Amino acid sequence: MIRTEELQLNMGPQHPSTHGVLRIVLRLDGEVIVEAIPHIGYLHRGIEKIAENRTYTQVIPLTDRLDYVSSMMNNFAYVLAVEELMGIEVPERASFIRIIMAELQRIASHLIAFGTGGLDAGAMTVFLYCFRERERILELFEMVCGARLTYNYFRFGGVSQDFPKEFAESARNFIKYMRPKLDEYEDLLLNNYIFQKRTKGVGVLKKKDALSYGASGPVLRGSGIKRDIRKEKPYSLYDRFDFEIPVGKNGDTWDRTWVRLEEMRQSLNIVEQALDGLPSGKVKAWGVPRMIKPPPGEVYRPIESTRGELGFYIVSDGSARPYRMKVRSPAFSNLSLIPVVIKGHQIADVVVILGSLDPVFGEVDR
Repeated sequence: MIRTEELQLNMGPQHPSTHGVLRIVLRLDGEVIVEAIPHIGYLHRGIEKIAENRTYTQVIPLTDRLDYVSSMMNNFAYVLAVEELMGIEVPERASFIRIIMAELQRIASHLIAFGTGGLDAGAMTVFLYCFRERERILELFEMVCGARLTYNYFRFGGVSQDFPKEFAESARNFIKYMRPKLDEYEDLLLNNYIFQKRTKGVGVLKKKDALSYGASGPVLRGSGIKRDIRKEKPYSLYDRFDFEIPVGKNGDTWDRTWVRLEEMRQSLNIVEQALDGLPSGKVKAWGVPRMIKPPPGEVYRPIESTRGELGFYIVSDGSARPYRMKVRSPAFSNLSLIPVVIKGHQIADVVVILGSLDPVFGEVDR
């Protein structure tokens, strides 16, 4: 029942303000939001069910279409889950390559989140700068696997092919180029008076709410909770790398934006360490059959993706296709926070707060 002095407003689905196919039903008292109810599930791609009718290898390109802004991460989580089912040991060089690609992907994805976060608040320049830098990462990806968005690069037991000879030098040049750019972004956006007024104290997520709603990634760490699966439950060879976990203090929109900037700095450090220690050897394990048939069993393998805890739950019945597959989407869980972080704010704050959650709807509607 709606009170007569209140207004019910549908916001979305539209791009870019609601980041795609999200509809939020707002109950308004003037400009103030009394209630915000998210309605998700308009993409209707059904990748989890499609995967159950494909062979394990045929599923790898499907994972690219989940979080299509961070495709390497989806590849990573899926192949790790199947490798755990199969008991496949990945060569050391392949593990280093995977980490390099994953951290470059984290930077590329955070650049979109950071740039569009500024754009949501009216800052156009930083948006253009972020896409300029992201282009350099896409050139590195294209150099390695020939693709710029959906990569299909990871394989069971390793990766599809080794780095070309010029990759290491190009990657080091990018690191050298990128570090001062991040300092520039900090001055341009995070220290900007208008951006601070639009984001500080706006969309505050308390620690208890972050934990209760299953938040993860920069959204969780922005609320001051120092949880990162790369540290907490190290996978691949992350335990060999030295990096910090940035955490916010107030859990507001500004903190979540700052966490992503700091994570880009840490990812640059990881990539540099991996390039320095990159061993020689094979990039794919020997003896991996063309037709994958894991023994009957089940596995859940989470990784720290760009948006948080991305996990693949797979049930095998011993056949060449997954009996069941379920994707734990961090963007889906983070969107459940909308009623908590938006309530009490004004309509103009909705887009800024939503952008700080950084949803990608390819993995929300699975």
